[in-house]
Amino acid sequence: MPIIEVKLFGELSPDHKEQLIKETSNTVSSVLNLPLSTVRVLLHELPTENWGIEGESVKKRLEKTAK
Repeated sequence: MPIIEVKLFGELSPDHKEQLIKETSNTVSSVLNLPLSTVRVLLHELPTENWGIEGESVKKRLEKTAK
């Protein structure tokens, strides 16, 4: 049984979550030639302040680009 974990910063809308889960599941099922019922997808939405790039949080980087 494949378990697919998707990590991203910020939050997705409920509709985007459903679409991501559906399309990821369908792709994995097709590529691995497994029944869709065996595929599991876990979404990990992490706050932007918990991600760092080049010594700076993503939150801070996004705030800079928004100005």
